[in-house]
Parts: sequence; structure tokens; C-alpha cells
Amino acid sequence: MDDKGLESAAILLMSLGEEEAAEVFKHLAPKEVQRLGETIAKLKIVPRDRLEGVLDKFNIVAAEQHTLVADTDEYVKAVLKKALGDDKANLLIDRILQGSDVTGIESLKWMDAGSVAELLRNEHPQIVAAILVHLDFDQSSSVIKAFGERQRNEVLVRIATLDGIQPSALKDLNEVMSKVLAGGEKLKKASLGGVKTAAEIINLLGTSIETTVLDFIREADNDLAQRIMDNMFTFDDLGKLDDKGVQALLKEVQSESLVIALKGATPEMREKVFRNMSTRAAETLREDLESRGPVRVSEVEAEQKEMLKTVRRLVDEGQIVLASGGADEFL
Repeated sequence: MDDKGLESAAILLMSLGEEEAAEVFKHLAPKEVQRLGETIAKLKIVPRDRLEGVLDKFNIVAAEQHTLVADTDEYVKAVLKKALGDDKANLLIDRILQGSDVTGIESLKWMDAGSVAELLRNEHPQIVAAILVHLDFDQSSSVIKAFGERQRNEVLVRIATLDGIQPSALKDLNEVMSKVLAGGEKLKKASLGGVKTAAEIINLLGTSIETTVLDFIREADNDLAQRIMDNMFTFDDLGKLDDKGVQALLKEVQSESLVIALKGATPEMREKVFRNMSTRAAETLREDLESRGPVRVSEVEAEQKEMLKTVRRLVDEGQIVLASGGADEFL
């Protein structure tokens, strides 16, 4: 969902009232709740014409839905498989259709990274790895940042070498993490973990931690480190975007964020951005970059990380196509 759609959803929820909005939130994923909550918090004033426009659009869409779904079970299966892929969807479908409660690892998605890290700090690295691959990459990376260097490195090596999770292993995790997942014997091995998962998480750790982790992995297994690096996508890799892709990205990025992110960019990357802006916008950006004083490395990395998240979303939505190579295959 883009920013406009997110704002429309937030306005609609605000118009429902607290109790009705709370019922809607119960059916949303943790990340959806967080994004909607943040958007609602930012909406101090909503013009009447904006509210009326949102309500009118909702009424039109709702009126068109004469029959929602003929077979709800099949609908759930189809939607989950399209959204998550067959392997991840299969982990959830049986539990959803059987009405099982969501506990264990699913509940960790609602916790802040510091709390999850504290919960897992004394667990074996293999168990931590098996748990973190079930979380979103950005949450996993934040949890790993809270670990000490040794634990961080050991966990990431195990994530990179994790070759799926058998149902029996999921049952063991249930005992360790208060029923993490209900692993039926008929389930296929979950295709979680591996080089690509490790690369996704390392992408979000920041340059200094990233270097330390890769050095550690390289000492243990140089080939593994190289395969992880081949699947990583860095800010400099934005140079692989074609002009259309750069233009699509710039539409999604706020001017202030772009200035900070480009403070740490190569001259080539900056020129590519300038070429895909109007003459006036490019001149304004050049002036902002020149007039902006020193910026903390952590701030630059944070804004670059947000831009990379945006690129991943646009790739998933089919709005951006990367040049061929490891990063393209990864995304």
C-alpha cells in the first residue's frame, strides 16, 4: 500500500470510532498495525473534503461487492500463497482453517526488538537462528544488533547455513518458545533460512556491523561469505536501476531523506539521481547537498536503509526492474 492508500485507510479507521477501529485492528498483521498507527498519529487535522472523498470511495467499493467469496477456504489458500509463496503459506493455512491460536514466534512480531533480544539472549545460536528466520528481516536485523558481537556472528552463520526446518524441529521450538508453531507431520519442510535470508538481514545491519559479520563468516567459510555477498543489495547497487526505476524511486522519497542519503553516495550515484530530475529540482538538490553541514554516519545509513526498503517494495510490486546479477536475482 502506498502512502496515499495508507492515509486513506487511517482516515477511514478514524471515522469509525474507537471500538469499531479496534475490531479492524484485530484482523491486521503487526506491521500493518504499526504503519496505520503511525499514520493516524501524524494526522492532526483532516480536511472535510478529504474525509468525504475517502468515505465516498469506500462506499463505492463496498457497494460493488455483491458476493464476497464463494469458497472462503480456497480464497484464504489462494491469497496466502500469492502473498507468501507456497512454503510459507503452507505453514499457516492448516492453523488458520482449523482455528488455532497464534502464539510463540507469531507473538514475537508484536514485541520490540530489545525485548525479543533479551528473551533469546541465553538460547543456543541454532535455536535463535530458527526463530529469527520466521520474523521480518528488519525486525530480525534489529534483534541481532542488540546481541554481542560473538553471538551476532554465530547466529548469522547458522541462518546462512540453515537448510529449512523440519516439522519435528518446529515441535521442539514449540517447547522452547511456548508453542512456536504447530508442526504437523504432513507439513513439508519450511524453506526458511539460507544464504538469501542471511543477506537480507545483513543488508539492514549497517556498514560497521556488516563488515565485522562478513569478516567472521569469511574466516570460517570463505565460499559461504562470497555467496552471501553475491546476494546482498547495497546502496551503491542503486546504480543498477535504469532511468525509469530511479524516477519511480524518487517519487517515493522525501526531499530531506534524499539529501541525507546522498551525503554518503558516490559522485556517480549522485549524478544519476540529478539526471532523472527536472533541471530546477536537480539544482535545488545540489544546493541542499552543498549547504548541508556534516551528517552523522548513522543518520546517512538509516536513510539509505529506508531507500533500500522502498526499492525492495517497488521491485515486489513490479514497478522497478534491476539489471541482471546477484542482487537482481535476490530481489
